[in-house]
Amino acid sequence: MSNNGLRLVWVYPDLLSTYGDQGNALVVERRARQRGLDVQRVDVRSDQPIPTSGDIYLIGGGEDRPQRLAAERLRRDGGLSRAASNGAIIFSVCAGYQILGHEFINDLGEREPGLGLLDVVSTRGEGARCVGDVLADIDPQLGLPPLTGFENHQGVTHLGPTARPFARVQFGRGNGTGDGTEGAYNDTVFGTYMHGPVMARNPHIADLLLKLALDVNALPPTDDRWYEALRAERIASATQPA
Repeated sequence: MSNNGLRLVWVYPDLLSTYGDQGNALVVERRARQRGLDVQRVDVRSDQPIPTSGDIYLIGGGEDRPQRLAAERLRRDGGLSRAASNGAIIFSVCAGYQILGHEFINDLGEREPGLGLLDVVSTRGEGARCVGDVLADIDPQLGLPPLTGFENHQGVTHLGPTARPFARVQFGRGNGTGDGTEGAYNDTVFGTYMHGPVMARNPHIADLLLKLALDVNALPPTDDRWYEALRAERIASATQPA
């Protein structure tokens, strides 16, 4: 965190912002301000360079062609990879999650190189699309309550040896591999298939990113009654029989 406050970077909202994923930036920004933190939010379009001095970077989901365009531009730009090397926190959703891996299948049916920031490889599933509410247990090392979100993807993401599962599903498909994993993370780089937006359903994830950026173990409490009501409603929906 710089002397000018916390710098929050929302990456390529013109390409990667489906299912309300921009709400993640709104929630992180709001929860930082509720703690009295000075926040500078930077929305970086795909025709602009990625700043390397950010503290937290957020990337959303997108359709197949925008995903390929985003991957091409992020590889060419190099700013996000340099920011990761500098220790920045990166949180990605769905298409953004796949882009952070080694490769994924693009809209042309070809293997598209990712950024290699997560040790994962994504392919395209042959079965039914993964759609619906998800309930999962987040890795105990992160010390967070259960994850709730909405998945809508055809991708299947396999984790390599240096990636840890972000969560393990109780209900839903997650990474689509059949092994119960959902998302992946490694140090300060996170990926998930959860929309929702995921931060509105899981504000504790936003708080985790803030704690990592500030290098603190705890944050001042906030009024979470609205978030908890939403979480309770969506968890109940996920666990009800179809």
